[in-house]
Amino acid sequence: MSTIPTKDGTQIFYKDWGPKDAQPIVFHHGWPLTADDWDAQMLFFLNEGYRVVAFDRRGQGRSTQTDIGHDMDTFASDTADLVAALDLKNAVHIGHSTGGGVVARYVAGAEPGRVSKAVLIGAITPILGQTESNPTGVPLEVFEGFKTALAQNRAQFYLDVPSGPFYGFNREGATVSEGLIQNWWRQGMAGSAKAQLDTITAFAETDFTEDLKAISLPVLVMHGEDDQIVPIDETARRAVKLLPNGTLISYPGLPHGLFATNPDLINADLLAFIEG
Repeated sequence: MSTIPTKDGTQIFYKDWGPKDAQPIVFHHGWPLTADDWDAQMLFFLNEGYRVVAFDRRGQGRSTQTDIGHDMDTFASDTADLVAALDLKNAVHIGHSTGGGVVARYVAGAEPGRVSKAVLIGAITPILGQTESNPTGVPLEVFEGFKTALAQNRAQFYLDVPSGPFYGFNREGATVSEGLIQNWWRQGMAGSAKAQLDTITAFAETDFTEDLKAISLPVLVMHGEDDQIVPIDETARRAVKLLPNGTLISYPGLPHGLFATNPDLINADLLAFIEG
């Protein structure tokens, strides 16, 4: 397997496909998944001639199942270590959900020349949970429920989430993909329960307001209007107002995992933004 060591010795698994002199696109997965969640996008952009990179965050998939560092600052530092090891320049960073938060934190402080554009898909930015500074966010009790379900029966919880709200399969008339459900479960169960528990706090409570304000390069915000996990009004519609150079595309009726349920649509819009 291909891995790089981070500053604290954690081994980060990554995939790096395509011509090494082509423009890189780096994919950041959501909770509690892995680089494999981006298969449809990796293959599409590889075919378009790009260099495509995806990695398992620490504690997830094939990376070290460390019990520390499951916070956005460390995730962003790990990303910087990977970017430096592969010497990625002029890259497009695309993040989904929790991965969108990582992209915001990393890009806001990235070395000059490393990043050209960024994409936030169903992202948790600017802040997801309800706090004193964000009184209209999702109540923190919801996330405490996630933690309880994970600790008591992670295997069942990781069937319930993709079978229901993540892909919108709980909506009347939805076309259910058993393959997507099982693949979500497979990825989730490959990771560390400790890492996944800690990351719930990170994605619920981290405030990315200042990160978004600091990103001057072009950022595309993509969000399903029927996102039951990360509500669009609390996130995407607020995030785009904070970004100096942001554009929002919202998708009526589409769920949180929209790039997996509707890859042709999302890939086309991503390509237009990257090449625009």
